[in-house]
Amino acid sequence: MFPLLRETFIRKLRILDRVESIEAPTFTAMVAGYLEDDEYRALQLFLAGDPEAGDVMPGTGGFRKLRWADRRRGKGKRGGLRVIYYHLSADAQIWLMTLYDKDEMADLSAAEKRALKAALEAELARRAARRRLRRK
Repeated sequence: MFPLLRETFIRKLRILDRVESIEAPTFTAMVAGYLEDDEYRALQLFLAGDPEAGDVMPGTGGFRKLRWADRRRGKGKRGGLRVIYYHLSADAQIWLMTLYDKDEMADLSAAEKRALKAALEAELARRAARRRLRRK
């Protein structure tokens, strides 16, 4: 029907399939309470297609906060969910850390932001050390 559009769509799906979503235990425990399976898949595809969509959160080392509609509660992006994630472009990964309803919490505390940053730095250092060992 529209061969050019069809080709573009397929190429885009291949690119999206190469991005790996990794869930932190906190995210895994909470996601079912907020998103149906199809909504969660839509979130993953959205982030894979635009991993820098969320706003960078100061003091976190690069974690992002994405506003996402909460259809279960009839809320749009502005009053809906907040998804905290990190995009590790070098490994084509999206690390999904946590999510929450805006009504539950306006923002992460300074201590929570420091904890995210510390966890990120530790993981990146671990991966860098592992890469150095592989090169030897």
